[in-house]
Amino acid sequence: MNRRNFTQSAFLAGLGLSAAPSLYAQSGVVAPHKYNLNYAPHLGMFRHSAGDDPIDQLNFMADQGFAAFEDNNMNTRPIALQEKMAATMRKRNLTMGVFVAYKDFKKPTLTSGKADDRTAFLEEIKASIPVAKRVNAKWMTVVPGTVDLKLVEDYQTANVVESLKQAAALLEPHDIVMVLEPLNWYRNHAGLFLKESPQAFQICKAVNSPSCKILFDIYHQQIQEGNLIPNIEKCWDEIAYFQIGDNPGRKEPTTGEINYKNIFKYIHSRGFKGVLGMEHGNSRPDEAGEMAVIDAYKQVDNFLSE
Repeated sequence: MNRRNFTQSAFLAGLGLSAAPSLYAQSGVVAPHKYNLNYAPHLGMFRHSAGDDPIDQLNFMADQGFAAFEDNNMNTRPIALQEKMAATMRKRNLTMGVFVAYKDFKKPTLTSGKADDRTAFLEEIKASIPVAKRVNAKWMTVVPGTVDLKLVEDYQTANVVESLKQAAALLEPHDIVMVLEPLNWYRNHAGLFLKESPQAFQICKAVNSPSCKILFDIYHQQIQEGNLIPNIEKCWDEIAYFQIGDNPGRKEPTTGEINYKNIFKYIHSRGFKGVLGMEHGNSRPDEAGEMAVIDAYKQVDNFLSE
């Protein structure tokens, strides 16, 4: 018996014999939980339960009922592994979420408007296209560098918009979407240019392309601006992707102050069919902690019964 099946068996034993007949299909395998939204775990989140092999981890996620997966580092993985992971995701009906196509946390790469920086950015976008096709990814993350203290903010914004317009022209023929991620200044990423959802909304409107949208990271925006549901509502037309993490701590929902049940209820009420990436750590570093993550998502996803 592999480790994943052992975990399922132990879970059933803990429920008591009376629960087993309703949970087993005729094959004797536990029917996966059905979530209302497409939450996407990442590699390492369930390694104590599934082992270190990425394929085993993907299968474990699918067995638990998750319908999506994200991997920030997918474009750095060997092509053979990308292909193997893609085949597993197709087999298990897992939607591929974001990987990072471009990021710079140290320099004013897109804000400065320098030709060399723009060329390097566009080359990374071009290089990400075959990765996206290989793993059937529709979305990829872009973080456009730091502020340029030598330029007025409006000039910086114009420079960023021009770079993104050129990138969008590369992506549109492939139906790939770069998602711009505002990141908070107060806990994680002081000095980055893109930090608030209204700012990202303005940029996406200026770029005016289906290949340039917002990644609304709920953790970051709770720290940076709060007022989460109203800001999601105002930005809705430009949001293509969400990421999750509670605050403080950046762990699973229910470990901090964010009312994820209400947020998920609102997102579901808008008919959102995309991916919500579980870009957070586990509050406990063991197999029981991994089960606690799963239990937390079942709890906050249970918004239709109330």
